[in-house]
Amino acid sequence: MASYDFLFNALGLRDWCDAGSSTAPMSMADLIGKTKGADAPAASFWDFPFPSMDALNHACGSFPQSRAVTKGLEDGFLSIKDGMSVVLDPITQPLSWFLEGALWLFATTPWWIMIPLMMLVVQLVARSVALTSFVGGCIALLAFIDYYEYAMQTLAIIFVCATICVVIGVPIGIAMSRSDKFQRIAIPILDMLQTLPTFVYLIPLIFLFSVTEPKLYGIAIILYAIVPVIRLTNLGIRLVDERVIEAADAFGMTSRQKLLRVQIPLALPNIMAGVNQTIMMSLAMVVIASLVSAPGLGVLVLRGIRNLELGVGLVAGLGIVLLAVILDRVTKAALARVNVAHQQ
Repeated sequence: MASYDFLFNALGLRDWCDAGSSTAPMSMADLIGKTKGADAPAASFWDFPFPSMDALNHACGSFPQSRAVTKGLEDGFLSIKDGMSVVLDPITQPLSWFLEGALWLFATTPWWIMIPLMMLVVQLVARSVALTSFVGGCIALLAFIDYYEYAMQTLAIIFVCATICVVIGVPIGIAMSRSDKFQRIAIPILDMLQTLPTFVYLIPLIFLFSVTEPKLYGIAIILYAIVPVIRLTNLGIRLVDERVIEAADAFGMTSRQKLLRVQIPLALPNIMAGVNQTIMMSLAMVVIASLVSAPGLGVLVLRGIRNLELGVGLVAGLGIVLLAVILDRVTKAALARVNVAHQQ
């Protein structure tokens, strides 16, 4: 006898329940009782189940199971999948081209050009000989242990995805700062993107795009990493001193002039902090995206897990740590220079 038989009997729904057939799996107590040729013992008050869909289905075969909810969601998504693919494929195809181009460029450029070029960029951005030497040493170390190609693939993906995050995220952050209504609409979406587990980003994309397409992991990385630059751009512009805005109004500046000449320059430290966090989150997601064919050091981490190759996984993890330190130090050095420029 099921725990909630009394409920459906009291409501007079027993005939409706008996007309349906329960597809719920048999519980262990029912199975034991059936093997003994008797009904399963009634649940004690201590073990009385919560009136969940499956518990109610066990008492009434016509009542839907919890699987009906997830199955309905799945069927609904699959019913609109083809239509979404027709719309999204042309829009997202340039992302695949950018990723393929960046991977080709970073992989085919000789090391004796790429390493000095990276050191030159770091020197121009950070103006620190020590940091430049550290970056060159880290890349040389990865090349020495034959992980150079994987490291370049990881950097290529981060370069493309972080750039797109900034290009899209900064205007969204500016729009949020200029409209309270848009901010109220955008914040729940950003909260959802920021709190979703990383693996969940991959589930709908696997159904929409082929696993062989770079845009599959590119979109996942962008959705995961774009939130900080949007939030901090919005925050930075909103924190601009009202007296500065009043002074700009007194000089007769238009709304666009105030944005470009006053608000964005003063908010630049916060925007750069958002860029730093976006780059770091892109690196974290690249490792997860190796599950859906993303190249780079994440592939070696996945190989170490699958094949129980401890050394491969640990060394690849060390390479990711080195890249994280490089990207973090370079962006923070650029942020420090921006702060110094604002203080002068």
